[in-house]
Amino acid sequence: MIKKEEFLKTMDFRHACKVFDETKKISDEDIRYILEVARKSPSSFGMEAWKFLVISNDELREKLKPFCWNQAQITTCSHLVIVLAGIETLKVESGVVRSQLMRRKMPQDKLDSYVELYASHLENVLNDDEKIYQWSARQTYIASANMMSAAASIGIDSCPIEGFEKQNIEKVLELDTSKFQVAMILPFGYRLNEQSKQLRSDFDSVVEFID
Repeated sequence: MIKKEEFLKTMDFRHACKVFDETKKISDEDIRYILEVARKSPSSFGMEAWKFLVISNDELREKLKPFCWNQAQITTCSHLVIVLAGIETLKVESGVVRSQLMRRKMPQDKLDSYVELYASHLENVLNDDEKIYQWSARQTYIASANMMSAAASIGIDSCPIEGFEKQNIEKVLELDTSKFQVAMILPFGYRLNEQSKQLRSDFDSVVEFID
């Protein structure tokens, strides 16, 4: 297992990289490692309602850039990952919910009960696509954070981007938004400039122990 000190060094290394070195490319092995960490990330009910589009095509990234507030990371990074939040597969009627739960090899009556629990517990959450998106997007943030930490652990930089025009990005990517919608944009690469000083609130101001 990784030592605590080593993991904290990884967190010290990670920062929101604003400009990447365009001459440095992430190896296939390393980008697959980062994406494998995303795949293994936890999600509510184990639904895994996400997809990760990995874009290295320069022409497509140029098309996306104006809708990402012209941020340099979009075109200077080695690999651009578009994090998608699932919509359709989270609906009970899709059949995916049941098939995902069936992986647990539970008895039929218990499976039926669990599907019913899922449906009733999330009834107010899943009653329209916008609410589904809000719930689903929160799950993708778990995978996104894990990807950034995994990247930092092997010396690769990243920058979580929420500053984008969602509908225009989806149009450029020709997404069927009834199935997937954009939750976050994650560029990966190697920093061009030195990391700025990390600014964080002190421990006692953000942590409270309740006995």
